[in-house]
This record gives sequence, structure tokens and C-alpha cells, in this order.
Amino acid sequence: MEHFKRSTDTEISLVLTNNADAYVLQRADNFEIPSHIFDKHEFYETDEVIDLLKNLDVDFIVLAGFLWLIPKNLIDAYPGRIVNIHPAILPKFGGKGMYGDHVHNAVIAAGETEGGITIHYVDEHYDEGEYIYQAKYKIDKNDNLEMVKFKGQQLEHLHYPRIIESLVKKIKK
Repeated sequence: MEHFKRSTDTEISLVLTNNADAYVLQRADNFEIPSHIFDKHEFYETDEVIDLLKNLDVDFIVLAGFLWLIPKNLIDAYPGRIVNIHPAILPKFGGKGMYGDHVHNAVIAAGETEGGITIHYVDEHYDEGEYIYQAKYKIDKNDNLEMVKFKGQQLEHLHYPRIIESLVKKIKK
């Protein structure tokens, strides 16, 4: 939101979440961006979310911290226009249940010397969509969970907005 607040090319039209306590709702309010909270029924068994997106002329969807599998009707409505960021270098440490600290702890437990992020298109499977961008950081032998998370978040904040911006510009041509 911070990155795009001055953009003349890209606008954040809406923040969607299934978590009424998500901090992103406060952040959206601070940036005067409308938000909508949905439940599983609305998301999986209706077209209400798609209708809302279409009514707002949303043409690109960005996921961040969203844990549910995206339903086929939403993927079909936005082919090649839904992206996600994963806190590891896929295909390692991906799939159902691999998010947040679960990923970072698995990376540490495996004795990896590098961590990273993967920005990818979303398909009907967890973390299997085509990779758009990957970036790595070094894991030192004394790095704990907080340090690994911090290094990954630095890469996320550096690269995700820039990659999103370039993808949105491509579809607007």
C-alpha cells in the first residue's frame, strides 16, 4: 500500500480477507482503501467475491498471507492475473500447511545455507504456479527463526511491489 499510494499507473481498489482480525484491515483503513471480509461459503460456493472484483474493475489480484486454496472459478475469472509470494525458494518448502513460521522452521531444520522468496502465479494447487521471480539470502549457522524471517521480509518488501508493478503494466498495454 505504501509503494502504490503515489502510483499513477496502479491503484489498490480493494483489500479482501477471510480474517476479521487481520492487520491488513487496519492498514487498508489507514490508506482509505475499501475492504471486504468473506467466509468460506461466500468464497467457495458463490461468485460473490468475483462479482465484487468485477464491479470494481479489478484486473489483477495480489495475495499476501492468504492461506486458502484459490477456487477454480476465481482462477478462471483471472487467468494469469493472480500472484502470490511464498517465503522460500520453491519448489522446496511449499504446499499445503507450508506458510509463515512453518516454512522458516523447516528451512532451519533442514540446515539450509540459503533462504529466499518466490513470487509465482496462482493455479489450482498450493505453490505450484509458474515462478515469476525468486531471490535468495544467506542463512548463517547462528541465525534463529526471527533472523531468518527478517531476512525474508526484507526481500519481500524490496521485490514484491516492484514485480507487481511490472506485471500490472504488462496487462495494461
